[in-house]
Amino acid sequence: MATKDTDRDTSGERIPMAEALRAVTSGLALMLEHPPAGVTSLKSTDEGWTAQVEVVEVPRIPDTASVMASYRVDLDARGEIVSYERVARYPRGRVDH
Repeated sequence: MATKDTDRDTSGERIPMAEALRAVTSGLALMLEHPPAGVTSLKSTDEGWTAQVEVVEVPRIPDTASVMASYRVDLDARGEIVSYERVARYPRGRVDH
C-alpha cells in the first residue's frame, strides 16, 4: 500500500482518480512541452484510466485565435502513460468540435 502521495502502489491496485488526474496532466505536459489547458474527461477502464485533455498547441493573440488540440491519453493502473494520440485540432474560439 502507498505510504505517501508520491509513492506508487505496488500491489497491482488502481491508483485513485485524483492521482490519475495529476499523472495525466504532468506526464502529457512533459511529452508535448505544452501545459494542458484542461482535462475534459477521466474514465476508469479495465486496464487503468483514459483521459481527454485539451492543449494549446499554437498560442496566438487574441487567445481566441490560438490553435487547440484534444488528446486521448491512456494510463495503466499504476498511473503510467501507455499511449496518447491527438484526436482533434481546432481554433480556440470554436464552441463545438
